[in-house]
Amino acid sequence: MSNEVEIGFDRNIRVLDVSTILLLRKVPESVFLTTKYKRITASIDEIGIVEPLVVARAKADKYILLDGYLRYSALIDRGEKAVRCLIAKDDEAYTYNKRVNRLATIQEHFMIVHALERGVPEARLAKMLDMDVLAIKRRRALLNGICPEVVELFKDKSVNPITFGVLRKMKPLRQIEVAELMIIAGNYTASYAKALLAATRQNDLDKPERPKRIMGLTPEQIARMEREMSSLQSDFKAVEASYGDGVLNLVVASGYVSKLIKNVEIQRYLSVHHSELLTEFQTIVASSSLDQSSE
Repeated sequence: MSNEVEIGFDRNIRVLDVSTILLLRKVPESVFLTTKYKRITASIDEIGIVEPLVVARAKADKYILLDGYLRYSALIDRGEKAVRCLIAKDDEAYTYNKRVNRLATIQEHFMIVHALERGVPEARLAKMLDMDVLAIKRRRALLNGICPEVVELFKDKSVNPITFGVLRKMKPLRQIEVAELMIIAGNYTASYAKALLAATRQNDLDKPERPKRIMGLTPEQIARMEREMSSLQSDFKAVEASYGDGVLNLVVASGYVSKLIKNVEIQRYLSVHHSELLTEFQTIVASSSLDQSSE
């Protein structure tokens, strides 16, 4: 038996007339106003198509577009007549559209730094990414003052760039605490980071001699937030420490109750003498079954 893996597309990229490419769906008009579409058009204007469209063969010299709808739309808007395409052997778009790794904020930072180190001018890079030069400078200095542990935690996350500026105002240990809280909450916005900054003790700031100034909050309110956040973090760590044991006990107890109420005689007795207990037992077992099914 051959161990060679069959390639799912033709090895050579082909240049196809745009009129031979058929669309499976229409791109909503609202998409053309997004930052992502503007960046694609700016990149095409500056350096052309980097990633070919992915198409599959159809009948009568026609091709079905599997991946690259925004790139295709941008080319049509530019009046292009031909485009470079990768010919897939299967006419399914799942592989190309459902397993996309989005560029994380830190990955974008390293990409920009690498391009600048290779001599790409800031002005040209700004045009390619549809940013101003000042934004490129900020992205280049994104990780200045950020501890390595936070970089590792956020390396594959889409984090608001302003969030790093907020983290920079904290000491490394506090940066790590805030990063972990943001990951748990799944919230990487600048507003959430500013709220955590407001709840940060003065001694945990990068420059503790400077008093915090949070718009809309008085010093008394900031002090109250610090106390409440400290208490909340203590409660959270206590719950985190006991969560595993609690879930294990629940699973064992649920399994025991499930076997118990499956016994016909016990079920009959409970239904006659303790119907409310039987209802509760059945609810517990049903909830546990749903949790296991979702996992």
